[in-house]
Amino acid sequence: MNETATYTENGLPDRDQLISAHLPLVNFLVERMVTQVPTFVNKDEICSAAMLGLVDAANRFDPGMGVKFKTFAERRIRGAVLDEVRRMDWFSRTLREKHARLARAIERLERKLGRAPEEEEIAAEMEMSLEEYQTMLGEVSYLGCISLNESIDDEGGTRTIIENLEDEKSKSPLEELEAADLTREMAGHISKLSEKERLVVALYYHEELTQKEIAEVLCISEGRVSQIHSQALLKLKVKLTRRTAMPPFPAKKSAGE
Repeated sequence: MNETATYTENGLPDRDQLISAHLPLVNFLVERMVTQVPTFVNKDEICSAAMLGLVDAANRFDPGMGVKFKTFAERRIRGAVLDEVRRMDWFSRTLREKHARLARAIERLERKLGRAPEEEEIAAEMEMSLEEYQTMLGEVSYLGCISLNESIDDEGGTRTIIENLEDEKSKSPLEELEAADLTREMAGHISKLSEKERLVVALYYHEELTQKEIAEVLCISEGRVSQIHSQALLKLKVKLTRRTAMPPFPAKKSAGE
């Protein structure tokens, strides 16, 4: 996609040209996200939300941010689609509780074992059979609550997992240092996932394969890919949530201490 843009008299990129040049990005993201939302959310509704995201990106984009418009727009588009789905209130309290139960079980086991737990261990911790556990993973994943675009802030914040996988140009040396540190830490967490979990994450987010294509590559069912994907990202979210809950620096001692 061409990143070259004409500029207006005030030195900002031409909004209409940005929108027109990146319409293929909307189509690409809609095709990918259509499988990540409930079936009652139709493609036209996803397209409308995605277009609003692109327009919002064009209105907000500032070249001084040090990031390509395509990268900036992709986040806005994905966010707009997810916001629309949430607005439609498809994400029930029951499913939120299932998601929370899964995350709590994984966190308890990680603290107990000192490593990422296997799915059999998670199922046992939740007092479920392996089949029941995998069914829950499938339900949660199918309804779209597990994604690298999911917030890592429990109180409704805006930071997402995927932002910590990217090597972004920061606005200050301190931010750049913190981002680099978090990226290294994230790479370490990913390296501790199981081989299949690492493969699914890499094929889906870096090679941009669909879950159906990943299933064909790994010779497993599409449903199994969905389960592995959910489990891997739950583990990553637990790690990142724990990290962001900690103060970045130790509190300073008072002079009398």
